Amino acid sequence: MKLSDQREIAAERQTVWEAILNPEVLKACIPGCEELTGSHEDGFEAVVVQKVGPVKAKFKGEVTISDVVIGESLTLSGQGKGGPAGFASGSADVRLTDIEGGTLLEYDVDAKVGGKLAQLGSRIIDGFAKKLAGQFFERFQEGLEPELETVAENTDQKETRKGWIGRMFKA
Repeated sequence: MKLSDQREIAAERQTVWEAILNPEVLKACIPGCEELTGSHEDGFEAVVVQKVGPVKAKFKGEVTISDVVIGESLTLSGQGKGGPAGFASGSADVRLTDIEGGTLLEYDVDAKVGGKLAQLGSRIIDGFAKKLAGQFFERFQEGLEPELETVAENTDQKETRKGWIGRMFKA
């Protein structure tokens, strides 16, 4: 299954780059991720629980970052085994470009499954993979972008707070 999409993120490219290499950020953005250890240099080990149609499984696997062009692009690759449910693997080629007001994040995802999961049919699997990729990048975008401006009660003062990833970097 192949999927391409893009997101305009209201954050500087360097901030987006640092966030996508941060294990705490990746763990928070990967749907169903229970555990993520390691580093972007050496790779990560992950435990992810997902339900695809009627099949629920705990996947244990690896996530690696490769093809790195600092500040511009990288490839996130992962593979996991879910016991009797089968296996899942995939990669996302991610590119970052400066745009007015932030960063354009473009991605191309390629995902594969086997075992019981593959028996569910391509329509269910394709829909699930698209949903999973969308959730990851949506969480990533929401975490980087400033939260909406709020107006303090009984005053005209506005306050803009950073998203949860921005607060992690305190930048």
